[in-house]
Amino acid sequence: MGRRSSTADTFAALADPTRRALLDRLRAGSAPVNDLAEGFRMSRPAVSKHLRVLREARLVAEQRTGRQRVYQITPGPMLEMLRWLEGYRQFWQLNLGSLKAHLEKK
Repeated sequence: MGRRSSTADTFAALADPTRRALLDRLRAGSAPVNDLAEGFRMSRPAVSKHLRVLREARLVAEQRTGRQRVYQITPGPMLEMLRWLEGYRQFWQLNLGSLKAHLEKK
């Protein structure tokens, strides 16, 4: 039984630029690992390790078709992160609005 993914796992997985680039490629749709690995200046096993981190953070799902592994984005963890960040966006919007009003009074 796997443990539940947390927002911390999501942030940790997204901290790496290679993993963000892999997710960017997957926005266009599902892709096999060999297609995802093209263009990276690292070995295919290294790309697979990055995909494993994304899979463990539940940011991507893997489907095996014969010997091929196809990956796709799973939006749940990013939606959780977005909800968490939304509170901070509202906080800063309110506080910057108050600062603007204060500075305009002077």
